[in-house]
Amino acid sequence: MTQVVRTPIAARSPGTGEAGFGGITRQPTPAPPPPGAPDFVSIRNSPEFTALRRRLRRFVFPTTALFFVWYLTFVLLAAYAPAFMGHRLIGSVNVGLVLGLAQFASTVAITAGYVRFARRRIDPRVAELRAAAGLPTEVDA
Repeated sequence: MTQVVRTPIAARSPGTGEAGFGGITRQPTPAPPPPGAPDFVSIRNSPEFTALRRRLRRFVFPTTALFFVWYLTFVLLAAYAPAFMGHRLIGSVNVGLVLGLAQFASTVAITAGYVRFARRRIDPRVAELRAAAGLPTEVDA
């Protein structure tokens, strides 16, 4: 849980940061990492990490948007087109049931697609970044 500590203005030392909104101030520049520890700030600011984040976002954001539109379409059809959703296809199977099951199938397909994408495009780059930072390339489970 985040807790905001309110320090009286008179007790604040001048020049420690800019005044913020609601008692939150900009933090001073962090100290350099101790010797032997990875410099996470420089890793985060590196072009390789930026490219990795961009690559991940190019997959995640469009996939999320597409699934959201697909789900919203299903919900809107169920709410405003009950005759269409109730149309029988085979026996007791109607359009609503098929589209509902397709929601589950698309969730599994998106998960499988992401796992494949991550293994081929993300994980090798993460291993390179970890090796460059002097960290083990495999995370212990």
